Amino acid sequence: RRWGISGTTETQPKITRAVPEGGHNRRMEVREYLARIGYEGPTQPSLENLKAIHERHILSVPFGSLSIHCGERIVPEVPLLYRKIVEQRRGGFCYELNGLFSWLLEELGYRLSLLSGQVRNPLTGRFGPPFDHLVLLVEFGDGRRWLCDVGFGNAFRKPLPLEAGRAERQDNGVFALHEEGGSWELRRTPPGGSEEATLYKFTLEGRRREDFRPMCDYHQTSPSSIFFCKSFCSLHLPGGMITYMGKRLIATEYRPEGEAKITTELTEEQIPHILKERFGITLRNKLIPKDQDIVPPSTDF
Repeated sequence: RRWGISGTTETQPKITRAVPEGGHNRRMEVREYLARIGYEGPTQPSLENLKAIHERHILSVPFGSLSIHCGERIVPEVPLLYRKIVEQRRGGFCYELNGLFSWLLEELGYRLSLLSGQVRNPLTGRFGPPFDHLVLLVEFGDGRRWLCDVGFGNAFRKPLPLEAGRAERQDNGVFALHEEGGSWELRRTPPGGSEEATLYKFTLEGRRREDFRPMCDYHQTSPSSIFFCKSFCSLHLPGGMITYMGKRLIATEYRPEGEAKITTELTEEQIPHILKERFGITLRNKLIPKDQDIVPPSTDF
């Protein structure tokens, strides 16, 4: 493997493209994208508008791995992502959600960079390879820069200022950025909690969309990737989060004293109904539920 990560492969369902080839020929409309996330406010570039659009995206578009487990190959090309996320009202993972969100922000007139992130495994404490995560950095005319991320499960809901050591309380926790030697870390303290956990690290070197292509493929095939090992999707709610994983539904409520979780076991027949009713997702292909342990990568990055 390109990143030196070992592991066996598994037999997968017959693979199709996430959207038909005809998606390349359709016109992409900013107004349709904004309607998809339920945003009706002003669109001129400003910090206030960026925060509002970012939060609406987080509350409207699920994050997850469903395509991988219903025989769809994820191709991170903007017209295909638009067809899937906007027209088919689906979700996706970081290369899809932040990839398409970067197109929207550029169309609205924002100046931004694509950054390479490396996600920290909470069980092993290890970071993933470079390009493990796609993050966005928006810069305004006053020189201030803001981190944006609509493609990470429980990250911040509103953009964070790129300022080391500043803690910002949001609905789903307290977030802070730390910097050392040019490497930045995003850390989160959950509601009502006291222990800070690192979510991922990143550098400020600007990247190109095609730089993330090999890791997009990796996460669809590697037993060291949560996306390959588990069929799941999650969606932020005003007071919590709802998560489908394998054959479980997990409802999380944020309370002053901490997070309260309720887990409901699902039958395979119930899953399509849950996806439609709770996440607004209708799949074209049959989903094969999966909830396997993740194989720790052999290399520490």
